[in-house]
Amino acid sequence: MAAKITDGEYRALAELRYRIRRFLQEGDATALQSGLEPQQYLLLLAIRGLPDGQEATIRPLAERLSLRHHSTVELIDRMEARGYVRRTRGREDRRQVLVSLQPRGEKLLEQVVEQRIIELRSNGRALVEAIDALLEHKRTGRKRRRAKKSSRHN
Repeated sequence: MAAKITDGEYRALAELRYRIRRFLQEGDATALQSGLEPQQYLLLLAIRGLPDGQEATIRPLAERLSLRHHSTVELIDRMEARGYVRRTRGREDRRQVLVSLQPRGEKLLEQVVEQRIIELRSNGRALVEAIDALLEHKRTGRKRRRAKKSSRHN
């Protein structure tokens, strides 16, 4: 039987969603103030922030941006025309296209990320608290259900 979702869980999830949306909107505003469209900022961040060992090719970038392959290619086209990124062919597989940051893109990204980190350090506690509240409701709810179950069996 599925456990009933509590009012506290609804409130915690609503708060988390609100905090995430605020964080994202603030990031978009910071990018715009630096002269980047939000998607452009996200592309630069995705390139720079890929996990170790993962290459910045179209597929992982499209996945990280939640974009289709062709939309990612178009974004990279625009970013390359502005001198933010560069495409090169893979050394072992010439069909592979690698995307890297150009100094101009690196500089803009650093400006935005520096500001985002400052914002997150000053306002991030509310986001963490919203996540904690939701996780805590889940833990306490599980404990209550287990206690109920064991009291019925005794």
